[in-house]
Amino acid sequence: MPIPPRKRPLTALVRRGIGLIVLVVAVTYLTRIASGEDLVAGLRALLSDPAGVGAALLAYACAFGLRAWSWRLVLPALPIGQAWAALHVSLLGNHVLPFRLGEALRVTSVTRRTDLPAGPVIASTVTLRSADLLSVALLAAVAAPGLLSGPAVAWFWPMVCVLGVVMLAGLIFLVRGTTGDGGRSATVRRASVGRVTVRWAVVMPVALAAAVAAWTLEAAVVYEVARLAGIALSPGEAVAVTAVTIAAQTVAVTPGGFGSYEAAAAAALTALGVAPGPAFAVALITHALKTAYSLAVGGVALALPQPGYFGRFRLPRRLPSRPEPAPADPEAPVVAFIPVFDEEQTIGTVVSRLPSTVGGRKLHVIVVDDGSTDASAARAAQAGATVIPQPRNLGLGAAVRLGLSEAVRLSPAAVVYLDADLEYFPEDIERVAAPILSGRADYVVGSRFAGEIERMLAHRRFGNQVLTRWVRWMTRHEITDGQSGYRAFSPAAARDAEVIHDYNYAQVLTLDLLAKGYVYQEVPIRYAFRATGESFVKLGRYLRMVIPATYRELNSP
Repeated sequence: MPIPPRKRPLTALVRRGIGLIVLVVAVTYLTRIASGEDLVAGLRALLSDPAGVGAALLAYACAFGLRAWSWRLVLPALPIGQAWAALHVSLLGNHVLPFRLGEALRVTSVTRRTDLPAGPVIASTVTLRSADLLSVALLAAVAAPGLLSGPAVAWFWPMVCVLGVVMLAGLIFLVRGTTGDGGRSATVRRASVGRVTVRWAVVMPVALAAAVAAWTLEAAVVYEVARLAGIALSPGEAVAVTAVTIAAQTVAVTPGGFGSYEAAAAAALTALGVAPGPAFAVALITHALKTAYSLAVGGVALALPQPGYFGRFRLPRRLPSRPEPAPADPEAPVVAFIPVFDEEQTIGTVVSRLPSTVGGRKLHVIVVDDGSTDASAARAAQAGATVIPQPRNLGLGAAVRLGLSEAVRLSPAAVVYLDADLEYFPEDIERVAAPILSGRADYVVGSRFAGEIERMLAHRRFGNQVLTRWVRWMTRHEITDGQSGYRAFSPAAARDAEVIHDYNYAQVLTLDLLAKGYVYQEVPIRYAFRATGESFVKLGRYLRMVIPATYRELNSP
């Protein structure tokens, strides 16, 4: 049965229809009053006083600082930096997206970048945005009552009433959310409700006052542009013009409300006695300055503070303190595990060349057979390793995950991971495990580039160095070998380590352990390019699998 086409909500169609009508009227109006000479004169005046323009933009920025502060006042769990970022991401969205779609980014920025649930974020946004628009409407009525004469009165007071109702609805949701029952007694519940009521009785007037102050600061831009153009606007008239443009923006069709903003501002200035040509020049230049601010500061707000709107791309600067290491049992072994997939020519040699003891402790060797189709498992068992089979070839990451869990079951003093292809020297296990056994580190990587490389293909050397720089940038650590196949773990690090994808382990494991506060160290090792077999790494597939996995790791809880 065919699915009927999805109908657009009537309110959305009405809003878009009104927006299109406003846009047509605005363009028609602008073509009549536009004056190239006035615009050039306005731009020259703007360039003549960069300090004044800078001060006006600083006032504009302070307006958003006030709004961020009042948001945190209403929603105390919201970090002030993320409140600032969300406001500017929304501002940026409104200037590059049509139909005021940037408004939704105010909520998504917070929900994507913090652990706050959507309900309180939406409610606080609706409450404060309604208070914002209500305050600018009342400010316009006080500052320039002449603009509200005639037909404007017919829609002004109903709009004020609607904004008041919406603000009240959002406030009720927030109050109910902070006075939940939670199984408390009636006496305690009444006391809690009383405290919350008193708090909101203080918070909302302060938030409204902050909104009034923010709009007053924002009006500094049109005030300064008009002053430079030789137009004497009073601060109250500048606020009124700002209010009219904001009202027009509610039905904006174009990105940034281009067209409707200029028409509304020019019409308001004309009503205040400014000639149409200079009025349009002031409107256009004011809008251009605000757009430049939104693009510059909104672009920064997408990335800062961390995590950015699109998530983290690096570990945070502040990491947890090192987990307290538990004292090792004097009889605890060192466990080495080796994932293997079709390496029958080398795995027996690797196991045989491993020493029987490491740091005076017995070495126990585990081979994780990742669905080999050759005699790898048999060769490993013949050489003395304990073989743990996978049901089929699941991937290196899955094999490392299983190897870590099997090693932890043996209550080890240290766990060592080693590749099966003889590119790494089994005899170097002593130096890789030493920082773990001495307690100096929790996670040790044997670095080929800090040690000796007998032979490495040029393109692999280049690829390893590029990927290592990337890992160094992501982790903010001095890492010299991000893809090494020789690693050691403390018992706690081995137990807590998480490998979140089956294909590979190198980058995600490093990110995971560093993010948990474990101490990282590198030791120099020897490396010789494999003489037999073929590496599973193919650059294109490797990047397609590893890059998304590192992103998930950086943004995991």
